[in-house]
Amino acid sequence: MEKSIRPSFWGPLSTSTKAAIISVPAVLLVAAIAIFWTILSRPEPVALPTGDKAARTLAEDSHYLDSAGPDAPTVVEFLDFEGEACGALYPYIEQMREKYDGRINYVVRYFPLNGHFNSMNAAIAVEAAAEQGKYEDMFHLMFKTQKQWGEGRESEAERFRGYAEQIGLDMERFDNAVAAPDTKARVQKDFDAGEALGVTGTPTFFLDGETIELTGPEDLPNALDAALSAE
Repeated sequence: MEKSIRPSFWGPLSTSTKAAIISVPAVLLVAAIAIFWTILSRPEPVALPTGDKAARTLAEDSHYLDSAGPDAPTVVEFLDFEGEACGALYPYIEQMREKYDGRINYVVRYFPLNGHFNSMNAAIAVEAAAEQGKYEDMFHLMFKTQKQWGEGRESEAERFRGYAEQIGLDMERFDNAVAAPDTKARVQKDFDAGEALGVTGTPTFFLDGETIELTGPEDLPNALDAALSAE
């Protein structure tokens, strides 16, 4: 029976909770993660990893932030660029990626939730950047600036276009990609795949096709350590 590696919080975060998460200085990152979990627990095509379970969480055009080869443990994260929980976990995930650099595959898939007004716009902008080889640049910008545009009820497409200029994209190509139906279809394909896997909220993590309930910040690293030791 499958388990799920995902936080057990899916409702909207309160303003005070969000502030508690994001206002802690970067130098206190470890403490920030502990606070985060305490608060929330209260009431370019790459060879696919072997094994059907891992492969079913991936597509040939999935975006790899880290690639260590088809035999390495593979983490797949379904995320929403406007999701508060995704934004809160972002620095922690980056720290984890650095720790396991060269030893794991880390794959990101789009799962823009309907309740977030600019989630789809953000995902389309990131996918348009990917067409020019700047997926990760735009990915990081979205999370680093999430406080500036998240939770709004007006389109942030122009802001995202500014991000494209900031990272040096060919703007004609970017505009064409944003307007192209295929770009939105690529995002929707990830969303549909997530729904087929049982994803209902973000972030949701899979490790080698298996899902485990994430109850604390060490659960995913512990699962990775176990997978690496079993190689």
